[in-house]
Amino acid sequence: MHQGKKIVQPSFLEEGDKVALVSPAYWVPQEALEQAAEAIKSWGLQPVIGPHTNSLNVDAYAGTADERAADLLWALEDDTIKAVVCSRGGYGTIHLLNRIPQECYQQHPKWFIGHGDITTLLYTIVGAGVMCIHGPMAFQMASGQEPASSITRNILFGTVPQYKILGNPYNRIGHAEGILVGGNLSSYSSIAGTKYRLPSKQDIILFIEEVEEPLHNIDRLFYMLRLQLDFERVKGIIFGTFNSIKYDLQYGSVEQMLIAHLHDYDIPVCCGFPVGSNSCIPLIEGAPCSLDVTTEKSVLTYNIKGTCQPYDIEKEKQQLIK
Repeated sequence: MHQGKKIVQPSFLEEGDKVALVSPAYWVPQEALEQAAEAIKSWGLQPVIGPHTNSLNVDAYAGTADERAADLLWALEDDTIKAVVCSRGGYGTIHLLNRIPQECYQQHPKWFIGHGDITTLLYTIVGAGVMCIHGPMAFQMASGQEPASSITRNILFGTVPQYKILGNPYNRIGHAEGILVGGNLSSYSSIAGTKYRLPSKQDIILFIEEVEEPLHNIDRLFYMLRLQLDFERVKGIIFGTFNSIKYDLQYGSVEQMLIAHLHDYDIPVCCGFPVGSNSCIPLIEGAPCSLDVTTEKSVLTYNIKGTCQPYDIEKEKQQLIK
């Protein structure tokens, strides 16, 4: 694996540490914030809610761009805050990127958690040289979404999962090593390869998911990624969930279409990983990892500090059903 600059792993949390709740994108009701705060409190942590988190701007955003950026800076610069949970995605995070100096992430490394539209912020944080978590947001923690919430809690306290999932007929076998990056395809493709990108010598394992997009738009967004210089460094791909997709092209699945675009890439591909809007198994972005794909299974292993815990996703699903 080609090595770029070292990416900092934030410190794990201890009982009683502060966790900030912020809203970089769409607004959420105060009740959802309070329920999320209770969930974080049940983890043995101390939740604190950003000053503008429940503001409402143009009947959509959680405050103006300046207010949302101010909350992010508050959460970053307060060193008693050890982790930051985003309330929800939607749209609007991209407004904040030029308002937050990248050196702030380097100077105050801490765990940021979110997905969907928050993908843009996570990409920026990894580009600044700090790991973060693509995982459940406040509204999902408030509803007790499992197993995503409990795995996220375990990561924050130092238990790092090694994921195993069953094989998929669209998988491509192989071994890959690199820095894990990705997220929501619409959000990721809009920022990949910009000034926030990873250093050029860093190999990448890319993961993507999408929701409520027509198939032709997923096709277009994926082609946009292939045109980015970042894609030349992709050594393996994880396809997450594709929910509520409009099939306006005659393919049997999103995976079938995307795999067809990779015929000239000799890289492993894992399909069906439960990361997306409805099943957000947390992934540690910026972490060096390995991806092993066989016909029977796929295994994602992190090479970072922490206690490694093998996690069989299929077995966990069966336990939840019981």
